Amino acid sequence: MTSRTIVRGLLVGGALCVSYSLPAAGQVKSTETVEHDTATHQVTIERGEIVYVSGNDVVVKMEDGSLRDFNNVPDSATVNVGGQQLNVHQLKPGMKVERQTITTTTPRVITKVETVTGKVWHVAPPNSVILTLEDGTNQSFKIPNGQKFTIDGQETDAFGLKKGMVVSAQRITEVPETVVTQQVKRTGTMPPPPPPKQDVPVLIVMAAPTPAPAAEVAKAEPAPKALPKTASTLPLVGALGALFCGLALTVMAIRKFAA
Repeated sequence: MTSRTIVRGLLVGGALCVSYSLPAAGQVKSTETVEHDTATHQVTIERGEIVYVSGNDVVVKMEDGSLRDFNNVPDSATVNVGGQQLNVHQLKPGMKVERQTITTTTPRVITKVETVTGKVWHVAPPNSVILTLEDGTNQSFKIPNGQKFTIDGQETDAFGLKKGMVVSAQRITEVPETVVTQQVKRTGTMPPPPPPKQDVPVLIVMAAPTPAPAAEVAKAEPAPKALPKTASTLPLVGALGALFCGLALTVMAIRKFAA
């Protein structure tokens, strides 16, 4: 927003308005007032979960699933966790964090009134005039375009100013501006403790024995014992002798019959 300048002045026998560049300190009387308007507040809340911490760098997974890097987090930035203020070196992955930002916007107008008094030493109409100030120094001032003056009841312009006239000039500057301040509150909760360890039964699997090859089995089994002799070979020999005798007699009988 631009500033607005109002220039007012008095002249012996009439009124004078001039704008001027600032003289040295002590030659200008200056007052300043500040008028505030109604402030507005905006609250923004961001939530997420810490997924990575290294030194002063933190990565937070936001509610929408996006990852946000916070690099070079100052040690002075703390998070309120259970009433304790934790700095970046005390944060841990798994912590839930929330940042609340309160933005306050306050319009205001700064009004500055500057007054200077001097005697016309030289005038260069219609744009400027040189005044001799109270401390004896000369200072050049610019005259606004189209400025009119009243001298002894007669209206005139810068051409009506003469050397020796006493001029008291006043400049009022109004500067509208907006002041924005932010207040940040950080809170968090520690991650839940890990679940307790449970005893897991151990299952031992034993492999079935591998069957031995057949040759090894044969070697391993003992040879069968010989059966005991229960009969003699003598009857067999007798039977064979009788058979042969019978055959001999038969052969002899056949030969006699043939002869």
